[in-house]
Amino acid sequence: MPAVKTLTIPRDAEEIVLRFGAREVRLTNLRKIFWKKLKLTKRDLLQYYADISPWLLPHLADRAMVMKRYPNGAEGEFFYMKRAPEPRPDWIEICAIPHSEGLVNFPIVQDLPSLMWLINLGCIDLNPWYARCDDWDRPDFLHFDLDPGPGANFDRVREVALRVRDILDRLSMPTYAKTTGSKGIHVYIPIKRGPLQKDVWAFAKAVAIQLESLHPQIITAEYRKVKRPHGRVLVDYNQNAWGRTLASIYSIRPTPVASVSAPVTWEIDNIRQRVKKIGDLWKPVLGKKRFDLRKLFAPPSS
Repeated sequence: MPAVKTLTIPRDAEEIVLRFGAREVRLTNLRKIFWKKLKLTKRDLLQYYADISPWLLPHLADRAMVMKRYPNGAEGEFFYMKRAPEPRPDWIEICAIPHSEGLVNFPIVQDLPSLMWLINLGCIDLNPWYARCDDWDRPDFLHFDLDPGPGANFDRVREVALRVRDILDRLSMPTYAKTTGSKGIHVYIPIKRGPLQKDVWAFAKAVAIQLESLHPQIITAEYRKVKRPHGRVLVDYNQNAWGRTLASIYSIRPTPVASVSAPVTWEIDNIRQRVKKIGDLWKPVLGKKRFDLRKLFAPPSS
């Protein structure tokens, strides 16, 4: 279990400056309501991330962060932002990734100060890149986003999650599941870096199509909503495409109940106590034991 550093943000302050050695982070609009019915403020959001940071930060380190900003809280409009805003503290690390519009400088969340800086921008959930910045087109995990369509409840999602686990077990692939914090489940597989993002996507697509053929009454691989059959759960492989992101583990989601994407629970008030008691259930995802996806690829024809 990581050593827990205590950071308490005052409840009655509207604005404060946090000091981490020579670094400073200004937190603003702390009394602004981010969840109206729950009466949760921006301060509550920042405090949650400060509390969960020892377990969260290892899952974000060295990855570009796509910012999804909610300036008016969970019920308000949001917008995506790739480029790290300017001005910004000079100690915020940058991950430069080529895009069609040129080189994009994404921020990296490496530590508590950079996490507080990012959340203060109005980011509710965290959306890190699938690959690390030193090799941004070679991911070190693949995943499946299990998304229930109309007529499919969470019991069906859980059933589909077991079918995904079963087919990957037959390939000796380790699997780790977490709630999305909304209606579905994410299944992650840590892999050795090697295959390009497009190849990881192609593998995930093949698995999803195979699952659909094995369990057509409960699973669909059809990405287009208008084409999906009623009562099925989408095994979404397209989230493995280059540039896509999913909410990180331990991310709060902008749902009416401020739910959390977590291995075992959705509630924001329970996850902090749980990780302090039992630690990070996804710690193995960060370890050296990773599946070599290349051994499942067909050898190139001569």
